[in-house]
Amino acid sequence: MDSIAIHSLTPPKGVNSYRMGDSDDLVMVDKFKYFPPGKSFNGEHGIFFFCTRGMVQFEYDGTTIKLQKNDMFLYMAHSIIGNFLTSSDFVCRQIWFSRNELFNININTNISLADMTQLKLNPVVHLDDNDVSIVDTYFNLLCRRMADTSSILYYDIIRSLTGTTMLELLSLMRRSRKIVESEYQDLNLPNIHKRHIIDKFMSLLENSDGRIRKVEFFAKQLNITPKYLSTILKETMNRRPSVYIQLFTMKAIEYRLRFTDMTMQEIANDLNFPNASFFGKYFKEHSGMTPLEYRKKYH
Repeated sequence: MDSIAIHSLTPPKGVNSYRMGDSDDLVMVDKFKYFPPGKSFNGEHGIFFFCTRGMVQFEYDGTTIKLQKNDMFLYMAHSIIGNFLTSSDFVCRQIWFSRNELFNININTNISLADMTQLKLNPVVHLDDNDVSIVDTYFNLLCRRMADTSSILYYDIIRSLTGTTMLELLSLMRRSRKIVESEYQDLNLPNIHKRHIIDKFMSLLENSDGRIRKVEFFAKQLNITPKYLSTILKETMNRRPSVYIQLFTMKAIEYRLRFTDMTMQEIANDLNFPNASFFGKYFKEHSGMTPLEYRKKYH
């Protein structure tokens, strides 16, 4: 059998899958053919899907997604995906990556919340022939380098190649975003007001750098009620404002734990936590480990 099937939303193993050692933090999968019909998944990895043949249809956080040949789709961690329908000739490639690996390859600093917003609203990007050629080159090179563990700088090479690959993919997504935004402006859609509110909210959240965690503050800056802000985000992104606030707060904390020598008290003060104890409880609640445990593992 020369294909890989999926039975749970965890990186598959076996023929045509490539990973760094035994880690599931970064996994390349080729010649993937089978999704179990009728099952829904909620995963902790992000996943790039590249449809290379046939078609697939599925539900993604309540929205129907269709992929055909040369379509790229990004699954964002902790989203609900399921109800797969595939053609008999369906084949795809996948790149699985964990949140921690994004820090290891230093791609987090290049991804903005505006990117996340666009990818949630329009998660499918169609690749032209030149795009496909570039993606194929990176994918094949990464698989080849992952399979050869003899290099002294093995992990550095893999992460450098992965970072460059993801920058290419991010570039394609931003190009697609500009096209979509242009179409919105040309059509003058009735919901463009809601789109502007979302964009402004994401911009305010990004500028806060994890220091502001009250929905009421952001709603006031937007001259709307917290309830209306929550309604708009739920309708368009299937997420509450607090989810994005938590996500960006954790990103800010993780960066300081990984790349600075700030003490727990200094981080708590910098991010406007009442005290170091409250900061520690907040981080453990959302990460499963204490700040010191996280620093020891990833610093």
